[in-house]
Amino acid sequence: MLDGTPLIDAHVHAARMPTLKLEWREWAQNFGRNVPLDTLYDEEGTMIPARFDEYMAGEGVDVAILFCEYSPKSTGIQPVEDLLPILEHNPDRFRLMANLNPHLHYPLVEELKRQIGLGAVGLKLHPVHGSFAPNDRMLYPAYAFCEANDFPVVFHCGTSVFPGATNRYADPALIEDVARDFPDLSVVLAHGGRGWWYDAAAFITLMRPNVFIEVSGLPPKKLPDYYKNYNFERLARKMIFGTDWPGVPGPKLNAQAIADLDIEHETLEKILYKNARQIYKLENVRFETPATGKDVQTKAT
Repeated sequence: MLDGTPLIDAHVHAARMPTLKLEWREWAQNFGRNVPLDTLYDEEGTMIPARFDEYMAGEGVDVAILFCEYSPKSTGIQPVEDLLPILEHNPDRFRLMANLNPHLHYPLVEELKRQIGLGAVGLKLHPVHGSFAPNDRMLYPAYAFCEANDFPVVFHCGTSVFPGATNRYADPALIEDVARDFPDLSVVLAHGGRGWWYDAAAFITLMRPNVFIEVSGLPPKKLPDYYKNYNFERLARKMIFGTDWPGVPGPKLNAQAIADLDIEHETLEKILYKNARQIYKLENVRFETPATGKDVQTKAT
């Protein structure tokens, strides 16, 4: 929690080091200078679940959604199975985000069902690293399944500096096609149009009821500047907190930076946990109150 407010980090990478390319490790070191990676991994580069759980608890993170990724051209293949020991260690704190790459997975829906069976609460697509357009019709069976089952889809929506990245596929206009064709699909724009698409991401988020912005990878204090052409309070009500850990100073520091923005407390609650709780169906999550150490169950509002 952050000063009594529950905290959900909706964008966390906890991959095994051997599955990652050198550029990913350099990115984590450059942007996550305060993250003690050397104490969280064993000698073989595998995350130690108990230490990671303790670290996230110390950062005030009540729930962390862990991302896998199948992007051999850019960051490497980070299989979903590598995350299961962390989920098994503390299923209350850790949840899973599914990932599909249409160049690797077929049939898409069958692989998605498999990952849902492992505990996934949403589907992440990374068009930039996977080299596919988000509005490619080969993805539509997965979108139809997600819409029919009220299962959210998270898109990487922002530039990437990793080798092999195809940044034109991050254009929010391509994702807007999906939101148009699947009006009841919950869509989350991870990184909020980072680069040169902030305005487009904001416009689509305000236009489409089921589209949200997830602020991972964005310095919180700069958010009002990035979205200066819009009513920031109104837009912030549709934001979701995420850090892109470990490429971040720390979840607590980022959450506090958002709390320091000039926004209403109700809006802050939506960003830090309420929107994620609603979209990822986390209504039954129990949050520990710092004063008593006892668990409390929040109700959806």
